[in-house]
Amino acid sequence: MKKLCRSYHDRKICGVCGGIGEYLGVDPTVVRLVFVVLGLLHVGIILYIAAAILMPTE
Repeated sequence: MKKLCRSYHDRKICGVCGGIGEYLGVDPTVVRLVFVVLGLLHVGIILYIAAAILMPTE
């Protein structure tokens, strides 16, 4: 069973987007772009910080 966790190998800031990309099986760059678009709406920043705090590391 796959477990959602922050990536240690594909990390830029906290590894949140890399971990989500590995979990979903998509390129982490796509996940990063989604967070940038959501960041323009101020929702992405809150979600990213919450995920960085709540998601365990590998």
